[in-house]
Amino acid sequence: MHSKVVVIGSGPAAHTAAIYLARAELKPVLYEGFMANGTAAGGQLTTTTEVENYPGFPKGIMGQEMMDNMRAQSERFGTEIITDTVTKLDLSSRPFRYSTEFAPEETHTADAVVIATGASARRLNLPGEEKYWQNGISACAVCDGALPIFRNKPLYVIGGGDSAAEEAMFLTKYGSHVTVLVRRDVLRASKTMASRLLAHSKVTVRFHTKATEIRGGADGLMTHLVVQDAVSGKEEVVEANGLFYAVGHDPATALVKGQLDMDADGYIKTKPGTTFTNVEGVFAAGDVQDRRYRQAITSAGTGCMAALEAEQFLSEQEA
Repeated sequence: MHSKVVVIGSGPAAHTAAIYLARAELKPVLYEGFMANGTAAGGQLTTTTEVENYPGFPKGIMGQEMMDNMRAQSERFGTEIITDTVTKLDLSSRPFRYSTEFAPEETHTADAVVIATGASARRLNLPGEEKYWQNGISACAVCDGALPIFRNKPLYVIGGGDSAAEEAMFLTKYGSHVTVLVRRDVLRASKTMASRLLAHSKVTVRFHTKATEIRGGADGLMTHLVVQDAVSGKEEVVEANGLFYAVGHDPATALVKGQLDMDADGYIKTKPGTTFTNVEGVFAAGDVQDRRYRQAITSAGTGCMAALEAEQFLSEQEA
């Protein structure tokens, strides 16, 4: 099969790109994957409960429902959606060649490719983590911090870098108090961020401390956290209605490793203000290239950019 443009991914960036490409009559093919990177089609939003900060939904919308709507919109305009995972992608020459998990013997081609494979939050695999994920545990304070279950409640953040400091400062608007757990004896955050964090009246930073277990109540929500002093080994149970991981994300870029320029953490590098990668005809959108914002709305925005840039690229090639 040959396509003018292939979109690899299943989140807001992928479907926004597909909608724009389909409306431009480019007949995009979107590979949504089959449990790619351990996540169902739809990406990180499928593991989120209520989304309250996406414009156009004044009463909020469930993450899974949002992605179902985006998928339906892609199909409405003619996107061919294939539930298969692209496992090999050769970007050395055009047309680009690729094969999939369910049909590895078949080689397909495309004139342009949009990489929108996303990223996944690193987890700590603590006892109780799976049970209380999105029921008290989150990896995005900006996404979830304003939810009713966290308001005026004791909240905890794990991490010692700038992201942890920013998450904790954001949560002070909603929680009764925010405690930051740092395994080391110092914050890795910048001096400015560290100073702001340590000086905040609603924040306590506990050094040499780690979480060892998450506990909850009969309603299925997190209520307590077991923390351990890394020096003495002493454990204590503390009241905690929210736990936010700020220990980093892993971009899903194994497919293009060694072919596209990436930063030290594996995020695809794009030309500032665009979705252009170092390979002509290949565009990157969403969390796979965004290490800073990681929001559904910013992902959708870069998906739009990728589609418009891919459309222009294909038009120039035809000319």
